[in-house]
Amino acid sequence: MKHEISSLSNGTGFVSAPLKERNSVAVGIWVKVGGRDERPQESGISHFLEHLVFKGTKTRSANKIKESVEGVGGSLNAFTSEEYTCFFAKAPKKYFGQVFDVLSDMALNATLKEEDLKKERTVIMEEIKMTQDQPSQLVEEILAEMIWPDHPLGRPLAGTLETVSKMSREHLVGYKEKFYTAPLITIAASGAIDHKALRASVQSRFGRLKSGPSPKKLDLFQRRQAKPRLKIFNKATEQTHLSLGIHSLPKNHPDEYALDILSILLGGNMSSRLFNKVREERGLAYDISSSLRKYHETGAFGVEAGVDNKKAEEALKVILEELDKVAQKPVKDDELRRAKDFYLGQMMLGLENSMNLMLWIGEGLVTLDRCRTPEEVAREVSKVSASDLKRVATNIFRASALNLAIVGPHGESLEKSLSKILSFSRD
Repeated sequence: MKHEISSLSNGTGFVSAPLKERNSVAVGIWVKVGGRDERPQESGISHFLEHLVFKGTKTRSANKIKESVEGVGGSLNAFTSEEYTCFFAKAPKKYFGQVFDVLSDMALNATLKEEDLKKERTVIMEEIKMTQDQPSQLVEEILAEMIWPDHPLGRPLAGTLETVSKMSREHLVGYKEKFYTAPLITIAASGAIDHKALRASVQSRFGRLKSGPSPKKLDLFQRRQAKPRLKIFNKATEQTHLSLGIHSLPKNHPDEYALDILSILLGGNMSSRLFNKVREERGLAYDISSSLRKYHETGAFGVEAGVDNKKAEEALKVILEELDKVAQKPVKDDELRRAKDFYLGQMMLGLENSMNLMLWIGEGLVTLDRCRTPEEVAREVSKVSASDLKRVATNIFRASALNLAIVGPHGESLEKSLSKILSFSRD
């Protein structure tokens, strides 16, 4: 993968990754602000602002924005994360200039009208209610609050009904003026694009932004957990939704790739240990998987499953046993090879898509100030050994780092039984 990184004199960064024989361009405008930059009373403001920029600019209505992109065969969308906000689009290469102009106009010149705010407030509040009605999403929000208590990383990205109901236009305008600035903006593009063309477009739309120091001051999370945590949200569901979270590694940690491979091996696919043991052998769940959350200074390893209401205790025992095993005995060479090959194969397949490649280089430049290449990742993954996995598992899988969130029709009896088994044999 070839890519080129530059920046304007005002600090706006941009990166391009051309792909041969493509007829389209994927482009993203990344703003380095997200949920972790919000104060408690403004929880959800980054997400609210992401919604509102689609409602119109000084020269374009909401319909004009959509028609200008979709009317030429393109698509546009956006998302908010804990550490950044991204507005992105994909379109035929001959319409790149038009689509990039629309996307830039949205990010820079959104009017944030009071009437739009009122309507979108209702939409977002319905989105929050929808999450609360979906146990698989609700359990993840509960878990995040447990892992990162009293910290922005533990708050829901959409905010709460209370914070969203109180958000004013003044708040949103002030927040945008503070964070949507040159030092915090990065543009990424991939596909049928060259760096010279991207530079000209970025200079034209973002060159007039004022430079200056970054307004961001990270509230760094400091882990103080000393014993397992358990929270059960009693809800009349047909299935118990279980989410286990364990404090792990931040982005760019020396053991990051070992943890990636460990996650694949444990719950990354249908060949994984947890899938085979929990679903195939025991029949305890339809779906079970592992996941990783990585932030600037912290992270979490997670296991998510939906299990029979009567088998939550059994499922948890099996999950903990499998995590304990990789900390006690090195994995075999063939299993390690399969996990590595899956990891690298999925990466290569994903990066054949221009949108995925744009997201890859954009996130890298925003969070790491550089873009990893597939070749670099492959070299690092090749170095991961069975002893590395065992060491990382031993360091991470400890009872004092365990957090368990449950959503289902349960009360104190299940809480007592789960509390007794929420540990590892090595502790």
